[in-house]
Amino acid sequence: MTRALTQDDLLDVVEREGTRAAMAAEGADHDRPVPGCPGLTVGETARHLGSVYRMVVTWIRTGTRPAIWHREPADGETVENYLRDGLRALLGELAAHPPNTPCATWHPDDRTYAFWRRRMAHESTIHRTDIEAAQSRDLSPIPDEVALDGIDEVMTLWFTHRLAEKGVAGTRPATVAVRSAHRTWLATMDATGTSTAEVSPTTPADAVITGDPTELYLWLWGRRAVYDRAITQSGDFDAIAQFWALLRLATK
Repeated sequence: MTRALTQDDLLDVVEREGTRAAMAAEGADHDRPVPGCPGLTVGETARHLGSVYRMVVTWIRTGTRPAIWHREPADGETVENYLRDGLRALLGELAAHPPNTPCATWHPDDRTYAFWRRRMAHESTIHRTDIEAAQSRDLSPIPDEVALDGIDEVMTLWFTHRLAEKGVAGTRPATVAVRSAHRTWLATMDATGTSTAEVSPTTPADAVITGDPTELYLWLWGRRAVYDRAITQSGDFDAIAQFWALLRLATK
C-alpha cells in the first residue's frame, strides 16, 4: 500500500518539481506550445510558475490576496532564473513556519501553511510535466504517493470547493467513482452542487473511471484526452462527460 505524504514530503516535492521545471525550460524553445493547454508555451509556463511562487509569498506575508502580481522577470533576467528565485523565496517562507501555523489561503477550511505546501507541490508538479510534454520528452516519473495525493486534492478541493466558489453545479444527478491503486473517490453531481467522499471500492456509482496514479492525476488536470486509452471508463458516459466538463471549469 502506498504511504501518505507527510508535510516534509510535500515541501520536498515543491523543491524537486520547481527545480525540475526550471531545468526543463533551460535551453528549450520557449515558444513551443504546451499540449492540451491552448495559449500556454514553455516560456509562459516557467514565467507563470515563478509568478505564482511570488504571489503566494506576498499573500502569506500580507494576509491578503494580491490584487497586483509580480508577473515578469527583470530586464535581462531569464525566465528560468525568475522561476528559481521565486522558488527560493517560497521555500524559505514555507520552511520557516510549522505547517499548522495559521496564514491566509483561498480555502476557508484550511487557513494554514499546510495548505500552501500541498497546493504548491501540485502546482509545481503539473507545470513541470507541461514543460516536459511541450518538448515531446518522456516525463520525469511522478511517485505514486504524489500522484495519489494530487488526485485527492483535485477531488476534495477543486471539484468541490472551487466549483462552489464559482457558483457552478451539475446539470443532472450523477455519481462517478474514481479509482486508482487502493483508493476510491465518489464524485456526486446535481443541480445543487458537487461533493466528494473517499469510499469503499464496492460503493455503487453511475460510472467508474480507473487508471494508474500518474495517468489519472494528469487526466483529472486535463493533461490527457477525455477518452485517453490509459484511463478505463465504464457505465454512464453522460455522467463521465458531465464530470469532465465540471473538472475543466474547476481547474481553469
